[in-house]
Formats: sequence, structure tokens, C-alpha cells
Amino acid sequence: MMSHALFNVWIHAVFTTKNQQQIITLELEEALYPFFYDEFQALDCKLKIVNGLSDHVHCLFLMNPKRSFSDVIKQIKGSSSHYINQHNLIFEKFAWQKGYAAFSVDDSSIENVYKFIKNQKIKNESIEEEGYRL
Repeated sequence: MMSHALFNVWIHAVFTTKNQQQIITLELEEALYPFFYDEFQALDCKLKIVNGLSDHVHCLFLMNPKRSFSDVIKQIKGSSSHYINQHNLIFEKFAWQKGYAAFSVDDSSIENVYKFIKNQKIKNESIEEEGYRL
């Protein structure tokens, strides 16, 4: 009889800037993406990759079974907005759009999703061109 549970839930999450403003610069990414890694780690979620374009971000992470998905995304979006604004990393007030997209990723697809996220700037597609309506 098994006494422990196995929990292996990978999530591909996508969220956009408020009104899909194109305000995520390379300089902002240099501060924001390490912040994402630290925040996911603080939530005991393993962030495999984060990347995006000027108006949206993709994250591939392993869920913590002790947390709800909505709480993780709420914490990541809220703390990152606060961080950007507190450190004046852009000239205007930063906010994420309220919605998000999230997809479970099976083990056999993790590398394909990883490559998709890694190549965001090469593809350079808008959130609509990628097929998301947030």
C-alpha cells in the first residue's frame, strides 16, 4: 500500500500587461525574470523557464501540491507588479491584465513547451497570433 501521494503537475501559464501595453523591455526582463524565479521558489514551485515579449509573459512551472493554482498566479502577478512599481523600473505604473491562460503539460510535452517559450523572441508573435484571448 502506498503511503505517499505522487504529484507532478506542470503548468504553462501566460499573462499579459494591462491593456496589452508593450512595456516589457529587455532591461525590465533582466530585473523581472530573476524576480519570477525567486517568487516561484518562495512558493515551492519549480520554475523551469520564463520568457515573453513586450506585452506578455510565458512561465513553465511545476505546481506545489499544497497551493492552489489561482493563489500562485495571484502571488506572482501581484508581487511582480509591486516590485516593478516599488523600484521604478518603468516610467508609468505597471499592472498585469486581470486574466491569464493556463495549460497542464504532460511529461512528454515539457521539452516542446520549453522550446516554445524559449523561442518567443524568434517567433515574435502577438498574444492573439499565438491564439490566446485574455
